[in-house]
Amino acid sequence: MEPHVFFAVLFGAACHAGWNALLKIRLEPLAAMALIAIMSAIVVLPVMVFLPVPPLAAWGWLIASVIFHLGYFIGLTKAYAAGDMGQVYPIARGTAPLLTALASTLLLGEVVGLFGWLGILILVSGVFLLSLRGGRNLHFDRRAVAFALFTAVTICGYSVVDGLGARAAGNAHVYTAWLFLLDGLMMLVFVLLRRGAPVLRVFTGFWKEGLLGGALSLASYWIAIWAMTVAPIALVAALRETSVLFGSLIAVVVLKEPLHRARIIAALMIVGGLVLIRLQ
Repeated sequence: MEPHVFFAVLFGAACHAGWNALLKIRLEPLAAMALIAIMSAIVVLPVMVFLPVPPLAAWGWLIASVIFHLGYFIGLTKAYAAGDMGQVYPIARGTAPLLTALASTLLLGEVVGLFGWLGILILVSGVFLLSLRGGRNLHFDRRAVAFALFTAVTICGYSVVDGLGARAAGNAHVYTAWLFLLDGLMMLVFVLLRRGAPVLRVFTGFWKEGLLGGALSLASYWIAIWAMTVAPIALVAALRETSVLFGSLIAVVVLKEPLHRARIIAALMIVGGLVLIRLQ
């Protein structure tokens, strides 16, 4: 992987950690994610003036991605409602890059290489360790696990679909802009159906946080989609999970949470995985 692609994806991962931190605003998870998705669409609107409509070859991928993203939003909120975040999160985010690596290798014929596979496995293990450190108990609710695994499948789905869709579009920027616009419209309709018109009045009290979160979300995934057009999808998907490490840094530096030994070991594992992926 070229250095500029590698570091761009890491920057995107930091943005991903930032907008996920903003999900802790005083809204229930579905409303918070809907607000950020809608704001992402609003942020991207001025850019649409300068971009053409995606070619016909990209529209099937765009529609499939919107469906996968809807499944992701539903699965994640259901998983958080059923289980402890400290245990649900690593299942969803840790399993996804492994599924993506398998899918891109078996279905797309992408070559990850020995260093790439070792890097993915070590990085994902560090993600599991870092995330599980927050679990309060070791009892897994079957419903929570099922929704977490479903969420992992949807992450794998939209990662592969968007990588292929951007390639089919011939322009990652055009594809990404339209994807965020469609995602925002989809989430607006979905949250209105689930929560009704009063949710719009609730959004007005958090528009600043939503706008910032939307901008960070847009930057994060825009970089990832572009990277998947110039690098193996599996490696990009794994690198995105370093957002967990950036989130932990925010927790320690900004929120003054204790730096446990498990966090240090997990961070070293993630960095080790990054080095191997960089060598690929």
